[in-house]
Amino acid sequence: MRRLVTAAILCLALVVNAVLFGTASAEDQSLVRKPSPYSVAETLDRLAGIVESKGATVFARVDHSAGAEKIGEDLRPTQLLIFGNPKIGTPLMTGAQEAGLDLPLRALAYEDADGQVWLAYRDPITLVKTHHIAGRDEAAMKMRGAIGKLTDAAVAE
Repeated sequence: MRRLVTAAILCLALVVNAVLFGTASAEDQSLVRKPSPYSVAETLDRLAGIVESKGATVFARVDHSAGAEKIGEDLRPTQLLIFGNPKIGTPLMTGAQEAGLDLPLRALAYEDADGQVWLAYRDPITLVKTHHIAGRDEAAMKMRGAIGKLTDAAVAE
């Protein structure tokens, strides 16, 4: 009986550790994926336009497919948009400056093997867990809401 209780406590501790400190499996890392009816380029064009119309800044756009082509490799269309708003991101960074490793926000548009285009991003709540940011849940929720609305609009028909 004692072994069973000890095993149960150990399992519970591992689950709590995974949730609090981001050590869960890759599938549990809060990756949000939204199907897009548009091409990769058009999906990111739409997202960039929406981001800028809301007063946020587009910092960079990375065309991973073009990079692969430069070295003679084939990669289905894949582009990354880096964007943000200091009014939303700074409160997380004041909680833990290392959150700057994951900010500004990024959204990846890519075409899968079946030709479906996806717009993907990490749920900002992951930042709080990964960087052990205390007392900034409201800021993370605001960021979650913002990126959710921006990406919904980008993939809307």
